[in-house]
Formats: sequence, structure tokens, C-alpha cells
Amino acid sequence: MNSKFCYDYPASVECDEDGRYVVTFPDFDWGATDGATLEEALVEAQDLLRELIATTMREGNDLPARSATFNPDAIIVPPLPIALKATLYEAFRETGMSRRRFARELDIAESEVRRMLNPDHPTKATTIDNILRRLGKQVSLIVNEAA
Repeated sequence: MNSKFCYDYPASVECDEDGRYVVTFPDFDWGATDGATLEEALVEAQDLLRELIATTMREGNDLPARSATFNPDAIIVPPLPIALKATLYEAFRETGMSRRRFARELDIAESEVRRMLNPDHPTKATTIDNILRRLGKQVSLIVNEAA
């Protein structure tokens, strides 16, 4: 199974001098969050991961590959809407097309492509799924027990 489009990132958790739990993502070179408890810090980490992914997309950069050798303190799962947006973003980037050409190929307005690729604009999951299928991709959902 190809996991190229998987956005569950490993996180590092440390306790600071004030007893707060600090979470960072080694695969991203910036960003940290914290919480008074480990549970609070991990909830905040999900928000941070969403922002790390969204900012990377806004800046037009590649999302980092997940570390294969890192022994994580936790694996953080991003919110589903940003994971779907990230998948569409990376599938679009794989095509090498401009947004204008991508819109022509999909027979939709370029403004709709801009909205779909905008991490802050809501897009229906079925819309993203349909576009991904047209790109030869298939969305698969795996549900695990909560950590």
C-alpha cells in the first residue's frame, strides 16, 4: 500500500522547566505547542499540525515526508479536512500543471481550483474525492482506536 499521501506525523514530547508538555514535529523545521497535561498538549498538537500543513500549502512548498527512522513519542493525526486538502494539493503538484491548465483539464473554473487548493476554504469531501479519482487516486479511510 502506498502511504505517500499520509499526514499522520510523528511528534516529540518533552516536559519543560515549568512542567508543561511541549510538542514539536521533527519533520517540520518550525512550530511548537504545549499543554498543562499530556492530553492537552496532544490536542494542541493536532491544531499545530493543521497549521503546519496549511502554511506549507499556502507557501507552495512540498509537504515533508514522514520520518521513517524517528522513534516518536506520539503520532498526531491531522483533522480530516486538512488531510484531504493536502492530498489534493500533492496530487495537483504531481501533475506539474499550472492551476489554469488543471482547471481546463477538469473542465472547471480556475477560481474553483484556487478555492479547492486553499487550505482555509472549505471544500466538500465528495468534491475532493471526485477530483482525486479523475487524477487516478483513490481515497481510503482507516479507523483506529483513539490513542
